[in-house]
Amino acid sequence: MQDFKDLIVWQKGVDLASLTYALIEKFPKNEMYALSDQLKRSAVSVPSNIAEGQQRSSTREYIRFLCISRGSLAELETQHIISERLKYIQMQQLEELSQLIETERKTLNALIASLRKKLSLQ
Repeated sequence: MQDFKDLIVWQKGVDLASLTYALIEKFPKNEMYALSDQLKRSAVSVPSNIAEGQQRSSTREYIRFLCISRGSLAELETQHIISERLKYIQMQQLEELSQLIETERKTLNALIASLRKKLSLQ
C-alpha cells in the first residue's frame, strides 16, 4: 500500500494549507478568530482527510474521505473569496489561490473516479 505522504494530491493539499496560514499572518489583528479560524480548519481538513481516508480499510471509506476533502476545498475557496472582498488579500493572491484550488480539485476528482472504477471492477 502506498503511503499517503507519497500522494501528489496530499502534498499539494499541505502546500495549500501552508500558503493559507502564511496569508492569515497578514490579516488585521482584529481578525484573529472567526474567518481566520475557519480558513485554518478548512485548509488543514483537505490533506488531513486525504491521509485519513488513505489509511482506512476499504476503498469505499477512502472515497468518502476524499469527498469530504473536496467539500473542505470548496469551503476554503469560499473563505478566500470572502477574504479578498474584505480586502484581507489582494485579487492577484485570490487568483493564484483559485488556480491551486482548481488543480487540487481536479486531482481529487481524478483520484475519486479512479477508485470508483476500481470498485466497479471488483
